Amino acid sequence: MMARLAYALVLAAAPGNGVVIDRVAVIVGNHVIKDSDIVRDIRVVAFLNRERPDFSPASRKQCASRLIDQEFIREEMSAGAYPQATPAEAGELLAKLRASRSSSPADWTDRLLQAHLSESELRATLAWQVSVLRFINLKFRPGVFIPEEQLRQYYGAHRAELEAANPDRPPTFDGLRSAIETILVEDSVNQLFYDWLDDKRKEAQIVYREAGLK
Repeated sequence: MMARLAYALVLAAAPGNGVVIDRVAVIVGNHVIKDSDIVRDIRVVAFLNRERPDFSPASRKQCASRLIDQEFIREEMSAGAYPQATPAEAGELLAKLRASRSSSPADWTDRLLQAHLSESELRATLAWQVSVLRFINLKFRPGVFIPEEQLRQYYGAHRAELEAANPDRPPTFDGLRSAIETILVEDSVNQLFYDWLDDKRKEAQIVYREAGLK
């Protein structure tokens, strides 16, 4: 009974105002995505991309879809014991972000206040990004093999682009081979990853408590 009630209504403490209702937006299997999760994710992504937060229905829907995918990834990472980003790695990324976005500690604090974010939220997001990239590489990259013929076909079709993007390399197939292989491997890994997510969505029980998010 308590678990079902938790799905229907999540309560969070509000400073000086007793209790505030945090609506459940989506249920993914046994996991809950709350309205506050969507709002926080929109704020964090906007901050990292140097954009204004967009809370429109279309943006909320896109964010909810992203958070659903994250639940699949988090579950798979836990089941497979994939390595997580260390606190030191997250701290280093946060320090670089702080240095690139502010001129002083006070300026940084002001920017976080304006964005309605905390350092811990940014640190968690940066750590998650590192962990997800590792998961994708470890799970999908080992199964990728690009045939020689496909490498040469790509070279023939994109030679001018490759030469422009790699001015320090000989404009021959052998000179650009590693660059071509990197592109095609990354494309294949991404495709395998998105296909995996599609399969997970087909298998999962997803309940949208907010119709506009579907």
